[in-house]
Amino acid sequence: MKKVVLSLLGIIMFFTFSGGSVYADQIDLRESVDEVVGTPYKWGGTTTSGFDCSGFILYIFKQYDTKLPRTSSSQSQVGTKVAKDDLRPGDLVFFNTNGKGVSHAGIYVGDGKFAHSSSSNGVRISNMSDSYYAKRYVTARRVVTGENYEDMINDEHEIKEDSNELK
Repeated sequence: MKKVVLSLLGIIMFFTFSGGSVYADQIDLRESVDEVVGTPYKWGGTTTSGFDCSGFILYIFKQYDTKLPRTSSSQSQVGTKVAKDDLRPGDLVFFNTNGKGVSHAGIYVGDGKFAHSSSSNGVRISNMSDSYYAKRYVTARRVVTGENYEDMINDEHEIKEDSNELK
């Protein structure tokens, strides 16, 4: 009975804290990103020796068993469209940087920021509100849900079975 109650409490807390708000507990995704921040930009790159923007996304999402198309333009066509105001960590954000449609992409990490591989700075975290990106924003897509999303975020609200305390 105790395990059932704890499981239900965990589910309730997950859904309570996983609405469209910014979370403080996006540690798993942020750690995955932080491990490669500073990796240089490499056209066509999909490994830690160098990433282009879509290759960076492929690398991160592969860790969560999520398969995506290779290019940012193709990635912008999968998943579910998400309004900018409803972004949650793990959503993909897309930009028109060359005047010809979607040409750049990143991963929303919360707090108005996104991780991406910039051609001038490599993998970095930038603000969505930076004038360069704000003017070029096109759309966002949610490609991770369910168990894969739960794996992507660190559920700080899990209950320790021995002590009945929040972690």
